[in-house]
Amino acid sequence: MSRLDSAIRRLEAQRDCLALAAELIKNLTGPVLELGLGNGRTFDHLRSLMPGREIFVFDRQLAAHPDCIPDAKHAIVGDFTETLPTALARTGELAVLAHCDTGSGDRAATSAQASWLAEPVNNLVCSGGIIVSDQAFEYPGWIAVDLPETVSPGRYFIYRKS
Repeated sequence: MSRLDSAIRRLEAQRDCLALAAELIKNLTGPVLELGLGNGRTFDHLRSLMPGREIFVFDRQLAAHPDCIPDAKHAIVGDFTETLPTALARTGELAVLAHCDTGSGDRAATSAQASWLAEPVNNLVCSGGIIVSDQAFEYPGWIAVDLPETVSPGRYFIYRKS
């Protein structure tokens, strides 16, 4: 498979998993967390998918398209190890959805970060909340959710916090 085809499949999987997540949380109240703003495409999509939700974005630096950068209240800039442990003071309540798009080209670094991220994300998501990720997580009390039929196993991941 070409890198272009792989990127297209990843983006389609991301879109379809976020659509399912939006359906799963429709009766829950609380904000959404976007870990990894990147160029802002997913943040922009989340805004259109869930227009009534507050969305807090975390990234090391803001380098997105100008139309896809949240306001200062909702942009939390810095290393995850510094920003996530204190994020609840900023968000004011537990999130109903955390989207973790934190993978990089370095598999070892991505895997290490994913194993570290699980606990702080768990501390920021409400019971019954959903975690959508480009990386697999194994965390006590997180139950894998069946992926949309359009998403191949291992391409993207969805969990519900019990």
